[in-house]
Amino acid sequence: MASLGIPRNTIEILQKYHFNFQKKFGQNFLIDTSVLERIMKAAEITKDDFCLEIGPGIGTMTQYLAETAREVVAVEIDKNLIPILEDTLSDYENVTVINDDILKLDIPKIVEERNGGRPIKVVANLPYYITTPIIMGLFEKQIPVQSITVMVQKEVAERMQAGPGTKDYGALSLAVQYYAEPKVVANVPPNCFIPRPNVGSAVIRLTRHEKPAVQVEDERKMFSLIKASFGQRRKTLVNSLSNAPELGISRDHAAAALEKMGLPPMIRGEALTLEQFAELSNRISVFFAESEG
Repeated sequence: MASLGIPRNTIEILQKYHFNFQKKFGQNFLIDTSVLERIMKAAEITKDDFCLEIGPGIGTMTQYLAETAREVVAVEIDKNLIPILEDTLSDYENVTVINDDILKLDIPKIVEERNGGRPIKVVANLPYYITTPIIMGLFEKQIPVQSITVMVQKEVAERMQAGPGTKDYGALSLAVQYYAEPKVVANVPPNCFIPRPNVGSAVIRLTRHEKPAVQVEDERKMFSLIKASFGQRRKTLVNSLSNAPELGISRDHAAAALEKMGLPPMIRGEALTLEQFAELSNRISVFFAESEG
C-alpha cells in the first residue's frame, strides 16, 4: 500500500470512497511524511511495543506504527472510515481497528488482554475539540501508559509545558505535569493537513512519571483547589479560593494557610508551583480535620 503521507495518495483514497469530512469529529489528515517521521522518532516505538492509536483517520500514521510496533490497536469513532481503514491497512496483520468512542472504551481490558497489563505507548493526531478530556482520561483512569505522543493545537501544547508566572500556565499545565513530563518535539503548520486547520499544531510527548510528581494527601482536593485558583485569573488566590463554594474555605483560613507557607496574601494562583499547590492542599486538609475534630 502506497504511503498516505504523500498528498496525492490521500486524495486518491478519499475520492475512491467518496469520503466527506465530518466537522463534528474534527478531522484533519496529516499529509507530510517528514512530520510523520518526527512523530515516530519522538514516540520511540520498538518491535516490543503495544501501541494504542486514537483517531487513525484513513490510516496514515497507522501504517508507520504497524511497520514499527509489535501490535497496534487503532480506535476510530467515525464508522465511515472503517471500510477505508480495512483497505489501507490490509497489508498489516498486527493492526486491529475498533470502531468506538475512546472516552467510552474499556482501555484497561484491552491492555490486559493484548499486552499482559504492561505499559503501552499512545500515539495520536487528536481532534482538537476533545484533546484535554482524552489525555486526562488516560492519566486519571490509571491506565498503564509509558508515553503519549500526540498532535495537538499549538496553544494547548504550550499550555501543557508552561511553568509558573507565564501567561500559558494554568490548571492544564499542573494536571499534565503532575502525571508526566511534557516536551514539545515539533511545530506543525496548517499546510501539513488536509483540510487545513485554522490554527497551528504541535507534537508533544508526555512521558509518564513512575509516580506522581508530588506527594499529596488528597489528589482530588488538590485539583479542585487548582481549578478554583485559575477560575478567575485576575483575583488573588485568597479571593479565588474563598469564592469557590465547593471548597468551603473562608478568606481567613486561605490567608492563614498561605502565611504558614511564607507566601503573601496578595499572591495569585499563577505564581504557585505544583509542589506549593500540594502543600497548600495538605495544609487545608489538616485545617478541616482539626476543625471537625
